[in-house]
Amino acid sequence: MNLWINLLVVLQVVLGLGIIGLVLLQHGKGADMGSGFGGGSSSSLFGASGSANFLSRTTAVLATAFFISSLGLGYMVTHKPRESAGVMDQVRSGQPAGAAPALPAAPTAPVAPADSNAKKVPN
Repeated sequence: MNLWINLLVVLQVVLGLGIIGLVLLQHGKGADMGSGFGGGSSSSLFGASGSANFLSRTTAVLATAFFISSLGLGYMVTHKPRESAGVMDQVRSGQPAGAAPALPAAPTAPVAPADSNAKKVPN
């Protein structure tokens, strides 16, 4: 489970950095006016407005992937199976803590039969 969480965190960071980079590459609304008067972007690979559409669509795809990975990461972190920390967790939850280990019996001395005619030794 920790492997998936680590992979989602790495994916989250990569998607976040990608979104930041794409947003910084995009031009504002005022920059489109300059391209209409020969700003140089009309001869680019995507055309005058093609790069804006490509960048905005790519940003939308990355933002959607970021949102989905955020939901998945939140779900995995809140529903992570908890490992038992010991006996006290079982006591708090009301479950029996299990049988105590049996202690070895202490050796007993052989008991002599009680003889009423035996001499009593003073202490």
